[in-house]
Amino acid sequence: MVVTWTTYNSTDSLVEYGRWGGRLFNMTAKGSASIFMDSGSEKRQMYIHRVTLSDLKPGSRYVYHCGSDMGWSDMFWFKPLDATTLQPRFALYGDLGNENPQSLARLQKETQTGVLDAILHIGDFAYDLDEDNARTGDEFMRQIQSIAAYVPYMTCPGNHESAYNFSNYRNRFSMPGQTESLWYSWNVGPAHIISLSTEEANEPANRAARPWIITMGHRPMYCSDDDQDDCTTFDSFLWAHEHTYERLWPVYGDKVFNGSAKDPYTNPKAPVHIITGSAGCKERTDKFNPNPKDWSAFRSSDYGYTRMQVVNGTHIYLEQVSDDRAGEVIDSIWIVKEKHGYDAWL
Repeated sequence: MVVTWTTYNSTDSLVEYGRWGGRLFNMTAKGSASIFMDSGSEKRQMYIHRVTLSDLKPGSRYVYHCGSDMGWSDMFWFKPLDATTLQPRFALYGDLGNENPQSLARLQKETQTGVLDAILHIGDFAYDLDEDNARTGDEFMRQIQSIAAYVPYMTCPGNHESAYNFSNYRNRFSMPGQTESLWYSWNVGPAHIISLSTEEANEPANRAARPWIITMGHRPMYCSDDDQDDCTTFDSFLWAHEHTYERLWPVYGDKVFNGSAKDPYTNPKAPVHIITGSAGCKERTDKFNPNPKDWSAFRSSDYGYTRMQVVNGTHIYLEQVSDDRAGEVIDSIWIVKEKHGYDAWL
């Protein structure tokens, strides 16, 4: 688990932590800080601190704060995840700004009451991280602290992060690997999740241990919005970019490959695409093309976000939460795959 925070002067990078119910802050981890200078006209400078907490017991709750003897943060808690985590629960969304963040309050509550195990933020942050000489980015990071301080906040870049070669995004987030958070993969429960950058242009792993291969990228491959925006050509599963929610039938090459007429998502013969970009930002939601293609199964322009639970090696459950309708679930599906890998598509 990596804890990341920002200061405006040079300090030590310390996290004091301990198991919930035990002696408070009986462990200390030390990290390091790097200087980040925003490329705006003011050349604002800040220190990005990163501390890695190791030897954590999955499923146990830990209490922590971060800082140094010059000042400490509030106290937070988290539960570490790993490949042994059973039935992990995610919230999925993209395009969340610090102006009109419609879904933020509901996400805060679900995070702090233990409904969610992790967040997948699928591109476009703050609108924009670099705006006002990166002060908008500072404010956005303060806003999501009420979520990201409690559960892993996993990200991928979107088109709104592109300023100054994605420098605000690359410096503010700490994803696995050494790729400055632009692309990476990680294991949780029975899933291997791949995050990629659609803004820049199988290996046969252990599918018995992690049969679900899930990717997330900002620009969708398919969409039926009416804003003449561009999609991408990646074969993926979770998208954002369009400020709507849309569930597709299993689709490949613009053709529908349902498992069957009765159970389209049971043993589908093509990937299932979900677009979830309506968390809320100053650009509001998008309008839909009135004549969607055959692969469009369900569409909504309500503000909201998607919940996903990887139940086991054969079942994933997804549902769409409408913030406009006080948290009502307006769409849900089970994806069932009794076989994974190349043979599943035959």
